[in-house]
Order: sequence, then structure tokens, then C-alpha cells
Amino acid sequence: MKTLITSLFFVIVCATCFAQDTKYGVKAGMTVSNLDFDGNPIIDNKHRNGFVFGVFVDYRITENFSIVPELQYSGEGANASDFRNDYLNLPVILKYNIFGKVSLGVGPQVGLKIHKDNDGFRNFVFATVGYFEYAITDEFAIDARYNYGLSNVFDSNLTPEATNGVIQFGINYKL
Repeated sequence: MKTLITSLFFVIVCATCFAQDTKYGVKAGMTVSNLDFDGNPIIDNKHRNGFVFGVFVDYRITENFSIVPELQYSGEGANASDFRNDYLNLPVILKYNIFGKVSLGVGPQVGLKIHKDNDGFRNFVFATVGYFEYAITDEFAIDARYNYGLSNVFDSNLTPEATNGVIQFGINYKL
């Protein structure tokens, strides 16, 4: 955990030092999430619709490449009330402008569960992010992403294992 945080800090500091153009912004959107169980699901596993909102910094390294750390609230988990979780996520996206107004990106994400304690769910989860963005104007953009969970969301002493699978659709505004 310390290695991951130190690495993220190092990437952000390096990006700040070499960034040619830095833009700050806010984002909002919706999530469609579900728990991907290893084996048979322990619940009727229906997806959960939720909201995502947050802030981001777009550090442009070159004309086509930037690093975009974000801090966002995201409603995730399954639709059943005992399996809903809200997270404070920190994705760090390596974004590449492939042509014109279209960008693709990937990166790691760490999430901190924020609404319950001692409920059988882990407080920290890790995921990878696949990202697509279309810039409508210089200030507004729409994006879609898929967060693929890497870590088990349940405490290690529980039998089932599951990861979060989250689709996010959003709109971004660069200040």
C-alpha cells in the first residue's frame, strides 16, 4: 500500500514538474455497477444505478499525452441494500489524444469505502480503468469508462469473493 501511494505521489509530482499545460475541472455522471462473483452469486445479483461526481487535474505532458488524477465519489456494488457501497475513488489516468477531439486512457484506481464500517466489506479496493473521452468544446467533454475490480470487496474471513464492475458515463467541465 505504501509503495502504491508513493508511486502515485511520484507520478503526480513528476507530471507537475514537466506539465506544459494544466487544466482543472469538475465532473458528474452516472454509474451502472454490479458485483462479479467468483462462482455462484450469494444474492440475486442485479445492477445498481448510482451517481459519480468529483474533481480532476489534467497535466498535459506532450501535445497528445496527459496524466489525469481524479478524486471522485462513486456509488457502486449491487442493487440489494446490503451490497451497496459508496467509494471515494482516486483514479490516475494516462490519457492519449488519438485524433482531434477523441482521447483514450488507462490507469490504476484505489477506492476507499466511505459509508459503513464493520459490514463485511473491505475498506480499500483496487481497480483498473479503461477510459474514452470526446471533447465537445475546449471546456466541455463527455466520457465513458469501465472500472474493472482487481481486489475482493469482501473481508478475507468471508467465503464468497467478488469484485466491482462499474461503467461510468459523465460530463466534464474544465475551469
